[in-house]
Order: sequence, then C-alpha cells, then structure tokens
Amino acid sequence: MGPLAARLRHIPPTVFSEMTALAVRTGAVNLGQGFPDADGPPALLEAAQQAVRDGANQYAPGRGIPALRQAIARHQQRHYAIGLDPDTEVIVTTGCTEAIAAALLGLVDPGDEVVVLEPFYDSYVAMIEMCGGVRRPVTLRAPDFRLDVEALRAAVTDRTRLILLNTPHNPTGTVLTRDELAAVAEVAIEHDVVVVTDEVYEHLVFDDHEHVPIATLPGMWERTLTLSSAGKSYSVTGWKVGWATGPAPLVEAALAAKQWLTFTSGSPLQPAVAHALDHESEWPRALAGSLQERRDLLCAGLAEAGLEPRVPEGTYFATTDIGHLGWLDGRRFCLALPERAGVVAIPMQGFYDDLAEGRQLVRWAFCKEPAVIEEGLRRLASADLSA
Repeated sequence: MGPLAARLRHIPPTVFSEMTALAVRTGAVNLGQGFPDADGPPALLEAAQQAVRDGANQYAPGRGIPALRQAIARHQQRHYAIGLDPDTEVIVTTGCTEAIAAALLGLVDPGDEVVVLEPFYDSYVAMIEMCGGVRRPVTLRAPDFRLDVEALRAAVTDRTRLILLNTPHNPTGTVLTRDELAAVAEVAIEHDVVVVTDEVYEHLVFDDHEHVPIATLPGMWERTLTLSSAGKSYSVTGWKVGWATGPAPLVEAALAAKQWLTFTSGSPLQPAVAHALDHESEWPRALAGSLQERRDLLCAGLAEAGLEPRVPEGTYFATTDIGHLGWLDGRRFCLALPERAGVVAIPMQGFYDDLAEGRQLVRWAFCKEPAVIEEGLRRLASADLSA
C-alpha cells in the first residue's frame, strides 16, 4: 500500500504546481496559475520591511496581532456594515487556504455532508476528504455558470453539515447575485446548516457586478463563517495572510483546528497588512480596474485565436471550451500547449466530480502584465491548436 495515509490516497497533487513547473521547464508564458507579475503597493512592502527592522520576528498571537484583527473588523464595517468584535470574531490565518482547512477541520465530522459549488478550487476537495466528509456538488454549468437553485435544494439533506460557497467564483469568474445568495440563505436557514464562504476575490469584481457577502442577508450572520485574504486584493499572494470572521462559536471552531496547523502566521507581514487595510483601500479598486482591462485584452485575443471565452464577472480567470478542437480532454490539450504554442493554461476537469461537464474546459489567468498576456495571445494565434 505504500507509506501514504489512506485519507490522502484519493487526492491527486495540485494541478497548479504541476502546470507552473511545466511553464518553468519549457519557458512557456504562464497563463495558468493565478499569481500576478507585479507586487502590491510600495507602502505595504515598506511596512513589512519596517516591521522586520522593528523586531516583529517572533511568534505573533495565535489569533493574530490585535492591530490586524482590528483592521479586519474595520474593513468589514467600512465595506459591508458588518460589525465585528476583533477579540472574539476575527482570527488571522496563513492565507485563505489555511482558513478553508481550519474551517472544515473545525466544523466537519466524518460522514457529514458538505455541499460545494462545482467546479471547485482543488483545496476544497482535499480538505473535505481529510475531514472524512461527503462531498455533495452543485454544478455551475457552462456556458453561463449560474447557480441552479433546484439542484442546491436537492443536494441539501438531513446529513448536510455546511454549504461551502465561493464568490466571486474561481475558476468560472461568476459573481453570485443577491437573488442567488438569497436562495442559498433560504436553504441554509430551512435546514439549519452553516455556510462557509470563501471571498478572496471580494474586491476584484468588474463592470456593474456587485460582491454581496452572504453574511449580510437576513438570518445569515449567526450561521456564516466568512474567509478572505490580502493576497489577491493587494497582489501579495506569497505572503499567505488571510482571515476568518463571523460569530464567535464558528470562529472558535476554526481556531481550534488552526492552532494545530500553523499556530500563527508571518509576524512582520501582519502589521503591514493592517496598514494596507486601513490606508491603502483605494489600491484594490484600482487593481480591479486594471484587471478588467486585462480581462478584455485576454478575452478578445482568445476569441481571435478560436478559443471563445466566457467573459468573467470577477476574479483573475476566464474559461474556454476546447471541445471543437478535437482533443479528448482539457488536460491533454494543456500538456501539449507548451510545445504547440509556448503557453501554459489550467485544465478544469480536476475541479469536477461531473467529469463530462468539465472535461473540455480550460482556465486562463489575466492577472499577468499586459505585455505577458499579449505575448501569450500572439503565440496562441500563430499556433495550430487542433488535436
């Protein structure tokens, strides 16, 4: 059987590491993994350096430093009119990935059902498996990727422990509407289940779309644990500083697991993120405007290359269906793409239980600099992409 624990045997390695390694090995343009080419605001970077110089280099409190917890509470109040007690209703995590892990480990027992939007960020699958939970997907179906409320209702049973949301949604770029969220809230209240909501792309929303935290809907505050991070909003994905907020019992459940995962997170980065939340609030808005321009650049170029995309409403990503090119699936297409075109993308079939639904879908990242996107598009346009 080998040394690997049984709970990990059915979890494949993350596709993001595989495809980024492929880009490095081949020198391909990386339109796969969602990290930007440029760093966040200079004042944020300087604040971290100053924190190192000032001696913030030992363990921070397990909950996070008070200054950051207070800044997170102010952020939620300023943007969403959500009032939080920073001492009991906020914890700092090692990115949103750890927040997801801590939330599921703290709330899900073996055999509990977890309703999750499909396609799903791959860490959701891994953590539900590690918890011994039972995954109950609700598919956002191409080409529109909207919530099927009847499918949601059918997925929730007496064994459902929680609903795991992600909006703005990775990888489809869907931003759930207020009406869609109201339907989720109705189901959650009716069945008395917890909602864990991953909102890392909360500020990266385009056109006239609006991010609505489900915790702001009637009857939802007391049953919602909200997760987010600084990585996407401030272009510091490698810092891995995130948070979980909500009613104290849900936050304590996440903390009960988090304390045994990392205990604490990067001490000099926490005061820097606190500074950004309080003093750099315009930066994510400007970033969203820039990303919208890059989204339009990428989507127009993909269409010209014969890869008609679904134009996303938020996040870093656009999706195309490559079925017309004759490939058996998106993975084979993406593995051949560096040689064919000198570009790397992400196959989406690993984000689905419904393999037929995701087999031909590919995700492209537009968080790169315009020149990088343009070079990738030039290569795609000049390549033979058919099987």
